[in-house]
Amino acid sequence: MSTAANPPEMQVADPNVETFTYNDTIVRWFTIASLFWAIVAFLLGVILSFQLVLPQLNFGGTPLGEYLSFGRLRPLHTNAAIFAFVGNAIFAGVYYSTQRLCKARMWSDTLGWLNFWGWQGIIVSAALSFPLGVTQGKEYAELEWPIDIAIAVVWLGIFGGNFLMTLLRRRERHLYVALWFYIPTIITVAVLHVVNNLVVPASPTKSYSLYAGVQDAVVQWWYGHNAVAFFLTTPFLGLMYYFLPKAAQRPVFSYKLSIVHFWSLVFIYIWAGPHHLHYTALPQWASTLGMCFSLMLWMPS
Repeated sequence: MSTAANPPEMQVADPNVETFTYNDTIVRWFTIASLFWAIVAFLLGVILSFQLVLPQLNFGGTPLGEYLSFGRLRPLHTNAAIFAFVGNAIFAGVYYSTQRLCKARMWSDTLGWLNFWGWQGIIVSAALSFPLGVTQGKEYAELEWPIDIAIAVVWLGIFGGNFLMTLLRRRERHLYVALWFYIPTIITVAVLHVVNNLVVPASPTKSYSLYAGVQDAVVQWWYGHNAVAFFLTTPFLGLMYYFLPKAAQRPVFSYKLSIVHFWSLVFIYIWAGPHHLHYTALPQWASTLGMCFSLMLWMPS
């Protein structure tokens, strides 16, 4: 007798069929966190905009002026927009799509929660340290060394480890192009972060960079420009390659073109940082190199 004809309570599960479920709970939490930090970042942006036209909102000459001036809140705004709002969106999108592209649950639910709470802790640390003036003074890399270490652990050790182990345990052998974009995102952001934040600690709230002068500027903008490249661009291109075909209910027009897109972008983007340092002490050849690679970015972009 066919099991399909039996009542549900009489059907016997096929022991040869493997079943699994995706961990979408962590995706929802990252999505909620992204929306929350978006509101915070946008509110800070509005406040800073008013401070530019109404200087009295900087609270100059009052006890609050030390903590709520434009100079203290501006880095908080950029970090909230990039690493809090966008960062949580990246985690939500990558956790959601990776499981479905690999046909496998994320390797460790525990690492997922450590990723979530660790990242929120980093964001709160930034929200406390910037108004207090605890900063390295490097754009997009203002956080001091104890928090930088936490970022490296959470990003590479926890998030990267969970992602890599999921890839290794995947049921789908083919690596879809979206996963190709996620891989350099994780690796390159870790390298950029670690190299740019090599410092000599002087105290828990103060450190001195290993680089000086123009070398410090080159490393900073190699990091700063490629934070845009590999934190704000490559993960969302990967998400685009996942969600756009689903929304259009059509496959990618040319899969070969998507691979050309990937390799051209990751190769060209990494060299464009010197365009932030035109007309400075940077050697002209390095400035020209950055400019040329920036123009070449028209092709993959």
